[in-house]
Amino acid sequence: MKIKALLAIIIILTLAMGIGGSARRASAAAIIKAANQFLAALTAEQRAKALMEFNDEERFNWFYVPRARRGITLKELDDGQRKLAQEFLKATLSQRGYYKATTIMELELVLHEMEGAAHRDPTLYYFSFFGQPADKGQWGWRIEGHHLSLNFTAIDGRVVATTPSFLGSNPAEVRQGARRGLRVLGTEEDIARDLLHSLSEPQRAKAIFQTDAFADIVTTNAKRVDPLAPVGIPASQFNPQQMSLLVRLLNEYASTMPADLAAERIEKLQQAGLAKIWFGWAGGTELGQPHYYRLQGPTFVIEYDNTQNNANHVHTVWRDFQGDYGRDLLREHYLNAPHHHSH
Repeated sequence: MKIKALLAIIIILTLAMGIGGSARRASAAAIIKAANQFLAALTAEQRAKALMEFNDEERFNWFYVPRARRGITLKELDDGQRKLAQEFLKATLSQRGYYKATTIMELELVLHEMEGAAHRDPTLYYFSFFGQPADKGQWGWRIEGHHLSLNFTAIDGRVVATTPSFLGSNPAEVRQGARRGLRVLGTEEDIARDLLHSLSEPQRAKAIFQTDAFADIVTTNAKRVDPLAPVGIPASQFNPQQMSLLVRLLNEYASTMPADLAAERIEKLQQAGLAKIWFGWAGGTELGQPHYYRLQGPTFVIEYDNTQNNANHVHTVWRDFQGDYGRDLLREHYLNAPHHHSH
């Protein structure tokens, strides 16, 4: 099999199917406009909470557990302000990503019903801005609460980083009540399992690198992630059907972002070499069994686990080894352009 030719075909098909294609739009301008409309609607006191300096260490202080954060919560906003916050979230994500993010927030209501716990609250999600949104200079933003951490960096009117990107789901499958059957991150599980089941016995023996799943993502909420030891099987050993499933899985993660940003993500993976991506699985192989998988290429790692709460509690994360928070491009920007500290 001519792997390079196959990869070229797959990537062209992928982009044509709507990740990018001819309808690409620059999302940065829409994001800047929505961000400034939201910030302008806040009171001076609220804006002081929401807006920090670009170089504030808080920018790297991400996590996916329920806890207090710096920023402004949906809970603190009136209806008009909340609508502008939602418009900003819409601009930041694709339609698919917006559905996932808002559904993850709404799962707090399901947990509240199940547990009766006061800290389960779909309005305890924080909007945090680092530097003033503008098409010159650098700024960043984070939208974060339980099971959601979306981190972005922009330089000179271009979104240069969309990681760390964390989405979780508890329950992974709602098993009672009005939303019974809902699996907000079900596709991330199903495609990966299809890929595992498509492997031959010798391939599967390589892919399953341990019998027990990890209790959580291995990289947790580290500020910086270095490549983990490669585990599983490299995609260079996949047949066309398996490679197609791998690309579908990557697309599922990338498509959380607006089309132009998702296309850039996929293009970066292609440039680094899709054949160099490793697929590793740990734990049970059937639905309902605790399991974990990892996709790791030269530039990135995606982790998925579903082990907690009797394997009904999902964590997913995408990390870029050099690109988290736009580190590599910021370094280049500082070296090549005159700059001033952002306030």
